[in-house]
Amino acid sequence: MQNRNIRNFCIIAHIDHGKSTLADRFLEITKTVEKRDMKHNQMLDTMDIEQERGITIKLQPVRMEWHYKGQDYILNLIDTPGHVDFSYEVSRSLAACEGAILVVDSTQGIEAQTLANVYMAIEHNLEVIPVLNKIDLPSADVDRRAREIESALGLKKEDIIAVSAKEGTNVAQLLERVVLSVPPPKNQNDDDELKALIFDSVYDSYKGVVAYVRLMSGSIKKGDKVRFLNTKKEIDVLEVGYFKPEYKPANVLHAGEVGYVVTGLKTVRDARVGDTIWQSGETDVKAENVMPLPGYKAVRPFVFAGVFCTDTDDYPLLRDALEKLKMNDAALSFEPEHSGALGHGFRCGFLGLLHMEIVQERLEREYDLDLIVTAPSVSYVIKKNDGEIVTISSPVDLPDPAFIEEIREPWVKVEILVPKDYVGVVMTLCNEKRGISKNVQYIDLNRVLLTFELPLASIVIDFYDKLKSISSGYASMNYEYLDYRPEDLVKLDIIVAGELVAALSLILHKSEAFYVGRDLTLKLKELIPRANFPIAVQAAVGSRAIARETIPAFRKDVTAGLYGGDVSRKRKLLEKQKKGKKRMKMMGKVEMPQAAFLAVLKRDK
Repeated sequence: MQNRNIRNFCIIAHIDHGKSTLADRFLEITKTVEKRDMKHNQMLDTMDIEQERGITIKLQPVRMEWHYKGQDYILNLIDTPGHVDFSYEVSRSLAACEGAILVVDSTQGIEAQTLANVYMAIEHNLEVIPVLNKIDLPSADVDRRAREIESALGLKKEDIIAVSAKEGTNVAQLLERVVLSVPPPKNQNDDDELKALIFDSVYDSYKGVVAYVRLMSGSIKKGDKVRFLNTKKEIDVLEVGYFKPEYKPANVLHAGEVGYVVTGLKTVRDARVGDTIWQSGETDVKAENVMPLPGYKAVRPFVFAGVFCTDTDDYPLLRDALEKLKMNDAALSFEPEHSGALGHGFRCGFLGLLHMEIVQERLEREYDLDLIVTAPSVSYVIKKNDGEIVTISSPVDLPDPAFIEEIREPWVKVEILVPKDYVGVVMTLCNEKRGISKNVQYIDLNRVLLTFELPLASIVIDFYDKLKSISSGYASMNYEYLDYRPEDLVKLDIIVAGELVAALSLILHKSEAFYVGRDLTLKLKELIPRANFPIAVQAAVGSRAIARETIPAFRKDVTAGLYGGDVSRKRKLLEKQKKGKKRMKMMGKVEMPQAAFLAVLKRDK
């Protein structure tokens, strides 16, 4: 098959706009999968969680063969995730393609992630084919949405194809457009040096790590000795092949094709997304002198949370489960952590909130664990007085303020698409979260794109829920990481009965410390059981208490046995009780119940 008859393209869209359903229709039309073998909708969404939630979590490539106007074409499709947490995977998938199908729901129109994905496709110089989906629904408004795409994205209205992925309407016409509009891979010779982009990698219990690759030049076959240019690993290729959509072994992969390489490695950390597989061609060149394909970066987690078992005896099972998950997820990180209230667990790092939810659900389902996950936090960069730079993910690790020159926290660029009637309340919410307004753009007469810069810590807990609530569900949000910025941050400690509860410490902006401290002490006052002595609950910054509540002691009626006589008898008994409580307070110890601990962690910010 010549390069000119290969088309490499992906499908990009906002969540729930129908791209996986459209991929199903492609599989049916090209007879890659027979209709009787379509076990469920969203054939390429293979995980149970993907099926239930209706979202694509893991990208999935497939090779389709299609006969059009007397010629046979190979169509390599990559169905990409839509969520911002996996934007790096999407960017590497776009780098493996020459074209992209942009799917927009004709009932909802452009959403925040639609814009983000289109801009990413344009950055990679892809041929973008706009598609309006769900035209079979009564609420579809094709003309209005087409004008919206033209004005917001600059794509011509006459180039937009209206389809129904569910019913298959105009899907064959869309495939024709792919063949005619998406350029073939640049012609390369199989004798050139091998350069293949890894756009995904998975761990297979039988094959080891399987790298999903797009060959930019050269060819690769079983038995070749190749090198990973960024991780410096050298391997012997155990197998190569295509996706149909299951693995189908082949003799060789040629330049311009998309396929898989069985590496035999034991963890995806050694075959990271964005790395380059290389082998010298006819000219013998040293690997140290070869430039890898652009765009590689080691993905680092930004959101952290503690993961604990409700039954502390399951701790070894949790450790084994996390190690197995990490084989398949290079972005997941974890290290042991101990909590006075929850026992032994792990401090885990995630790409974002959805990534955290998916990992938690997989641990509970696939490994039968009953988990408690603490409220998410972010990482901070600390610059010490001696110039040393350290990164921490937990307030417990914060050095003494006397040794800190500055604390930097991660900031993100947030794009919110919202009806114009809700602009005021959304801007108020962003300002409350220390947001900086950067741009206000009207997409059409009714919808506005708001661009803010916000601290990541302000949006990781309940920002999205509040946004949906105040906009009656109409707002959509997309965010991307910007940088770490120095801010006036302090560590808020919670002290119960004179003892520091380290697990409840927080890092937050100085302006928020009093209000958060006040709310936490009030909540703890309600949740901590009363004792036979008064319990002081304090919120402190450094050595200064900024909020305090007192949980009153139980009081026994020691005067109940008196039936008369002088009042001095009553005073004598009360004084005796008072002294006893004072001694008890000196010896007493307060136990923080688990329910109180969790309720505080899930506070409203």
